[in-house]
Amino acid sequence: MQDRLKELQEEALAKVEAAVDLKELNDIRVAYLGKKGPITEVLRGMGKLSAEERPKMGALVNVVREKITEVLTGKQEKLEAAAVEQQLASETIDVTLPGRPVKVGNHHPLTAVVEQIEDLFLGMGYSIAEGFEVEEDYYNFEALNLPKGHPARDMQDSFYITDETLLRTHTSPVQARTMEQHKGKGPVKIICPGKVYRRDSDDATHSHQFMQIEGLVVDENIRMSDLKGTLEVFAKKMFGEDRQIRLRPSFFPFTEPSVEMDISCFICGGKGCNVCKKTGWIEILGAGMVHPNVLEMAGFDSKKYTGFAFGMGAERIAMLKYGIDDIRHFYTNDIRFVQQFKRA
Repeated sequence: MQDRLKELQEEALAKVEAAVDLKELNDIRVAYLGKKGPITEVLRGMGKLSAEERPKMGALVNVVREKITEVLTGKQEKLEAAAVEQQLASETIDVTLPGRPVKVGNHHPLTAVVEQIEDLFLGMGYSIAEGFEVEEDYYNFEALNLPKGHPARDMQDSFYITDETLLRTHTSPVQARTMEQHKGKGPVKIICPGKVYRRDSDDATHSHQFMQIEGLVVDENIRMSDLKGTLEVFAKKMFGEDRQIRLRPSFFPFTEPSVEMDISCFICGGKGCNVCKKTGWIEILGAGMVHPNVLEMAGFDSKKYTGFAFGMGAERIAMLKYGIDDIRHFYTNDIRFVQQFKRA
């Protein structure tokens, strides 16, 4: 057994010396010092020895095991140090190279316009209401006086998911849901900003997805003059105190009467230019008095309560305010575009 132990020691030390990586070294450790290794087999065979030989053989086994362990540990330290040096050499950083500039974004003009409008109406006592982008047909159309088969539905070519669900075509469903939650009791005074979706071909002035901001006021004794005064304040705050507005008759199924609002051109002062198409006026938004049918479907007594509503495209407001000529600029993620609108 002594000769066998010496052979195992010499054999193990030779393999440790020849090992080139930590995996190979670990395999040697398991092979010689593991539970199924030859040294363990020697220990199991000590039962056949006499009582006088066992202590000597046990001591020799311990010496051999400690020697192999010592050499393994020393070799492991060398291989680990070599691995660290190799990694450091491969990851060397040349600190003399110039740094790479980090491109920093900026406040998006569309976000800035939405926040400006929100701040304006919050200051006028409105609250902000949000809703679902995937909406029920009932709230998107029927609750807004647009029953199934109504021809005005064709004005909003929709993305339907099922027969009764779709991507909302306007933020008006938020108004319908909010009025319903009030259970026929006013006042209601909200603005509803959010994304809307319509089947439209993308070009310089159209997008299949865009931001809309709608407003709604429902209470007793609300008149068209209240709507006009509100819109006049909005126009002056957004486009300058010298802006004038005009209301033109129009049609929307959910308001009666309905109007389109124009503002005097802030480029030419109403004299006529390319922006206002030589008319001196720029169309901004649609509005009107809430239709009695819409009030009744939401649970309000249309003989007691009246209201007004308005809706605008945030992109159109931003394009006019900042002179942006293509709606697609808002969504192309070109940092050069955003950097033009740095905050003071």
